[in-house]
Amino acid sequence: QVHLVESGGGLVQAGGSLRLSCAASGSTFSINAMGWSRQAPGKERQLVARITSGHSTNYADSVKGRFTISRDNAKNTVYLQMNSLKPEDTAVYYCHAGYYSGSYYSVAYWGQGTQVTVSS
Repeated sequence: QVHLVESGGGLVQAGGSLRLSCAASGSTFSINAMGWSRQAPGKERQLVARITSGHSTNYADSVKGRFTISRDNAKNTVYLQMNSLKPEDTAVYYCHAGYYSGSYYSVAYWGQGTQVTVSS
């Protein structure tokens, strides 16, 4: 079992920045990828970014050039640096972890979510 604890959400004005953190504990040997998804009210959950233990990354088109995902393998922690935030980035952001192989990312664990609100 892997336990994920997120932090760093909050309220920010449009154009501002926030950094989310997610620390993994437990059976972290069973995962090789972590990432973030988000869900806005009335919308489906969307993959935002994913990073493997080898630091290979993937981003949703809507955040490319504005968000950066990174990880510290020694700390089992993944970060999401969000710059140039827009009101449409407002959502609950969920950290997740799983296994990535052959271009397929299988999510096995989810965090509890952290609210990000961007005011216009």
